[in-house]
Parts: sequence; structure tokens; C-alpha cells
Amino acid sequence: MKEIVIISGKGGTGKTSLSASFAYLEGKNALICDCDVDAANMHLLLDADFSQREDFFSGEVAFIDENLCTNCGECKDVCRFDAIHVEDAQHRVDPISCEGCWYCSRVCPTKAISMNTQKAGDLFVSNIKQNSKMVHAKLGFAAENSGKLVAKVKKTGAELSKEIGVDYIITDGSPGIGCPVISSLSGANLVVLVTEATVSGLHDLQRVEKLVKTFNLKAVCIINKFDLNKEMSQNIEEYLDKEGIEVVAKLPYDETFTKALAVAKPIVEYDKNGKLSSLIIKAWEEIKQKAN
Repeated sequence: MKEIVIISGKGGTGKTSLSASFAYLEGKNALICDCDVDAANMHLLLDADFSQREDFFSGEVAFIDENLCTNCGECKDVCRFDAIHVEDAQHRVDPISCEGCWYCSRVCPTKAISMNTQKAGDLFVSNIKQNSKMVHAKLGFAAENSGKLVAKVKKTGAELSKEIGVDYIITDGSPGIGCPVISSLSGANLVVLVTEATVSGLHDLQRVEKLVKTFNLKAVCIINKFDLNKEMSQNIEEYLDKEGIEVVAKLPYDETFTKALAVAKPIVEYDKNGKLSSLIIKAWEEIKQKAN
């Protein structure tokens, strides 16, 4: 079994759309993990049914027991996050502002403040198109530890993939280079970098490529909308050639791509015989060869 992780240095490059297309092409022979837990949306393209749900708990938040609190104000004085306020002559904690640092509970003279584990999100296992399964998640509003939630998605996906017996895990990572991206890269056999022919596309590709190199992972690249700025596309290719990364596809700008998104379908499903679909199919076959 091989895991292929698709990431990009910035949002809007077409990463999730391509991940959904790869998932559609491989069908029941692949398990899908959506590790973009801060803004999960691949379920829209793959008709996920949210058949299983599990609470995800991570981090702590302070709670003031009003029966024990004397309203001395020491907790409010030491809180650096302005999470404690007075309401109706009673000190209370704003759970969104609280960073769970424990300082207020340490200084409370009456031990009125406890630290409670908070629900940080939801984990889902869904049946999707092509008789496959997807593990995905949603981080709660203002919740923390997205990296841990990604790790939970990947662990659940790895266990389920062994259970159902697939050849591939296709993982859609978060954009950028932060904790959720680092977490999504663990265990990858091949990383697919998706970029676009813009100045910011090259800049963010360089950042994410350095991250991949740090973990000594093999990578290939797809340049999306390459024909909108052919000079920049050439600059990207020269950079990748210098770094030893092969370009497996150069996709032209095509409004069909947007039309497919408007009806919540992967492009390879919406326009099966189109030029763009043909290029994506060819790229996916090459990606599998590289992963193996």
C-alpha cells in the first residue's frame, strides 16, 4: 500500500480538485484522507455521506466554579489573553479567548478554577463515489491542535485501509507549511506539489518544496494554469529541474474546471473525454508509477 499526499504552498492552486479527480479515477482501490481540517471541502466533490462521526477532544479551557469563586480578581489580573471578564458581578472565562495555559488555576486562592478538556472538532468516515471510503474532519471554531486532528485522520485512514484492502491512500493536505501540513506528510511514499504560474505560486512552491526536502520525501509537481503566464511557468520548471523534481503535468486554463466545481463534480467525472481530463488521467498514472 502506498500513500500519495497532495499539497500546495498556497490556497487556490487546484489541489483539492486534483485530489478529488485522483480519488475518482482510482475508485474503490484507494482510501481518501482529507487532511485540510481547517477548511475541509473535498466531501462536496465526492458525495460523502458522513455515515460515522466521532468527537475529537484536544486542548484545555479554564472553568470557574461560581460556588467556590470569591471574585477576588487574581485570575483576571494574571490572564495575558484577556479571557476572563466580569459579568453580573461574577468572573467568567471566555472559552474562545482562553489558551489553556493553567496560570489562572495556579493563582486562584480558593481552587475555584479547573481545566477541562475541550471538544476541538469532529472526525468522519464516509462512503463516497466509486464505492470507496473517505476519512475527513472538521476543526471547531477557534479550536487548536489542527496538527493533532490531522494525525487522527491519518491514523484512522491507515487502519481502515488495511481493513478494506486498498493499494493506495490519497491524502489531500492543507495549503501552506504549518503544523497540519507537516502532520499530513508523515508516512508519505510520494508528495505531489501543486502550483500555478504566478509569482506567489513560485514563492510558495519554494517554501513547501524545502519543507518536503527536510523530511527527505520524494516529490513530483503539477503546474496548473501554466499558459496564463508561460514565462513564470518556465521559471518554475527551471527551479524544479534544479531541485530534481519532475513535472508530471502542465495543465492549461480551462473554464470547464470551474463548471465542474459549480456542480460539485471532479473534472474527470464532469468532462470525461475532455483535454484536461486526459492530462489528469495521464498524470495520475505517472504519479502511481513514481509512488511504486
